Amino acid sequence: MAKQELKIGEISKPRFEFRSFGQNFVEAAKKMAELSAPVPEKVKERHSDEIYILSRTNDINNTKIRDGKMDIKTYVQTVDGLEQWNPLMKGEFPISKTVLVNDVFPAFKVDFPEFTEEEYTFDEFIEMIDAHDDLQAVKVHKHRFGYMVNDTICEFANVLVNGAKIVSINSESTETEDILKTMENTGLQGVENINYLQAIKRIIGMINKPLAN
Repeated sequence: MAKQELKIGEISKPRFEFRSFGQNFVEAAKKMAELSAPVPEKVKERHSDEIYILSRTNDINNTKIRDGKMDIKTYVQTVDGLEQWNPLMKGEFPISKTVLVNDVFPAFKVDFPEFTEEEYTFDEFIEMIDAHDDLQAVKVHKHRFGYMVNDTICEFANVLVNGAKIVSINSESTETEDILKTMENTGLQGVENINYLQAIKRIIGMINKPLAN
């Protein structure tokens, strides 16, 4: 089967990912920049403000709000230490009760609140999250630098999680061999693979475990 061509900044599915979080990935980021093929100007440097919805009972669905849209990815499997994630849904606000009941709250894996309206604005949805004992909305700002190494989409990012600064580095592709090669080329072998859900939970105290460095 022919390898699926990845284009940075575009959606393809499903992808395998290596990602880690800590305080210092300077050398790996330098190597990533040196090895990178040319990338589109729009993805060389980007800023985004997002809200992740963390659930004490969910580690398999990555749920966030970006650009006013609900975005959910779901964990599929782990192969060679790399996690495969697949887009599950995208929804806009105001969001309907039907979508909340059928898609959003099942992804959180928590008890449902009482839905008294047929649709909810962004502010009403956040109020619902804040009132739930097992859910927490977390503000995340990302300053991302995009690269393309060994046909994998790569990124180094300065990340603020409720104002706490950390850094992240990643490589993703439909091909696990290309990611493993990129990890070797950039000195990331042996670094713990940590997804956004796990990293944010560690920072806010839902998980009692440090980051990679």
